[in-house]
Amino acid sequence: MIDQGFDLTDREFLLFRELIYRETGINLSDKKKKLIVARLSKRLRALGLESFTGYYQYLKESPEADNEIVNLINRVTTNKTDFFREMHHFDFLLQDLFPRMAAEGRKTGSRRLRIWSAGCSSGEEPYSLAMTALEAFKKERGWDIRILATDLDTEILQKAIAGSYPAQALAPVPRDYVSRYFFRAGENYVVGDACKSIVAFRKLNLINGTFPMKHPFDIIFCRNVIIYFDAKTKDALLKRYHSHLKNDGHMFIGHSESLMHMKDKFRFLKHTVYQKV
Repeated sequence: MIDQGFDLTDREFLLFRELIYRETGINLSDKKKKLIVARLSKRLRALGLESFTGYYQYLKESPEADNEIVNLINRVTTNKTDFFREMHHFDFLLQDLFPRMAAEGRKTGSRRLRIWSAGCSSGEEPYSLAMTALEAFKKERGWDIRILATDLDTEILQKAIAGSYPAQALAPVPRDYVSRYFFRAGENYVVGDACKSIVAFRKLNLINGTFPMKHPFDIIFCRNVIIYFDAKTKDALLKRYHSHLKNDGHMFIGHSESLMHMKDKFRFLKHTVYQKV
């Protein structure tokens, strides 16, 4: 519900839109003015401020500004996700890509799998990847599987680390997966150690100039994230993803996104699935 307690002038909205763009790369349209009012009014109340101008000045001048920027980012980021969202991606992994990698591992002896879930939100995506990988490689020996899950929102990362979900959230999860990879805790289901042991959650701002990861990934999932960026930010991010993929590594994006304008870097395989050139 939209909070009607504070007014946001066009000038104030422009200031916050520029601030949010600088901090996150998110490019807010004019239609998002009401969203800013709805999501940030609680912060004004918590700080005892009377206007968005006062809040902007607080973010610029207060000794606590760095901490409050984190609160602002947590409020404005979008965290819509589900287990096994866009199921065709997981079908491709389970039925095509992972079996080929397993076969290659038996030939070469190389049994290392690294996946990055960028924009992991509350954890459903990396845990879905973990379940899929564990299923695919359960009859293989010696595989070292690790999944890095990153997000900018510190509050949502804590939920992801906890890995506790209401029963209705598990509706897309196959019943046998639920019994193997979750345990019941009161009204919720909690991700078990088999998945948690191979997933590491970290805070990461995707618009940072460089990423701290030292080794390339076999697979990067960045789905329904780049749609929030302008063309310049989007292309810079995709170039960094390209540099962090292994040769012939795979990139998975959201259903409304495309990499067809970067054919020199990514080869189209199937809908929203690409391979590094």
